[in-house]
Amino acid sequence: MHENDIRINDSIDISPSELSFRTSRSGGPGGQNVNKVESKVELLFDVRNSVSLPDKERHIIFNRLGNKIDSDGILHISSRISRSQLENREIVVSEFIRILRAALKPVKKRVPTRPTKTSREKRLKKKKITGEKKKMRSARIID
Repeated sequence: MHENDIRINDSIDISPSELSFRTSRSGGPGGQNVNKVESKVELLFDVRNSVSLPDKERHIIFNRLGNKIDSDGILHISSRISRSQLENREIVVSEFIRILRAALKPVKKRVPTRPTKTSREKRLKKKKITGEKKKMRSARIID
């Protein structure tokens, strides 16, 4: 692990050299600035060929982030929130960390539970009341 590495979790640190950035002109507000400054930043991370990712984590990332990964195995994250290229670069890096952490977070196993006796009785009572209401509607006498 190096000083500048990006920490994803206890077992994964990604070297900044594995990230590449692409800039382009951004739409939206900004007047003349929009037409001449490349403020939109796109972060590219090669998931398929990354040396920082163990195979198990690589597989998890492909499964959970498939919509953000292209056919070449490159993860794309972009930002054009700010008018500043530097701010947008910081935003995509923090978004990259957030997305990878969320993807690699273990899924909690659902523990099946049974409804309590009280909740079952409550549900049946409510159904009975609703049924009575509907019966009353059809029992009305129309002149």
